[in-house]
Amino acid sequence: MQDDRNLLETLKAELTFLEGGGYRDRPRFPWRPNFVFEDSPTCLNFGAKEGRRPCSECLLMQFVPNDQKKLAFPCRHIPLTPDGESVAHFYDCGTEKELETALKEWLQRKITELEAQDRARTQGA
Repeated sequence: MQDDRNLLETLKAELTFLEGGGYRDRPRFPWRPNFVFEDSPTCLNFGAKEGRRPCSECLLMQFVPNDQKKLAFPCRHIPLTPDGESVAHFYDCGTEKELETALKEWLQRKITELEAQDRARTQGA
């Protein structure tokens, strides 16, 4: 079963969560830092205790490079910057602030692109 959520609305919800301090101010698990996408209410499995769905069903998979899709946490490999720096890159080599900035800019870019596509579809219809 594929993820039937609306991509634009999901990305907007993620941006709202991020801007509201969701990763910084609301730790889901006090013994570890929050993980981008995985610890967000926009995650396909957020709050699932049983019956977790495979990441392959998530609508964010379209942003994951093909060679990274079989990894345990594919959303960590979504390229956020024009240089291809991913969530995993920032976990390894960046700061939480750098990751949040890159994520915010990526979300804003994708939202703008999707809104432009929607406008073009509406005008072309």
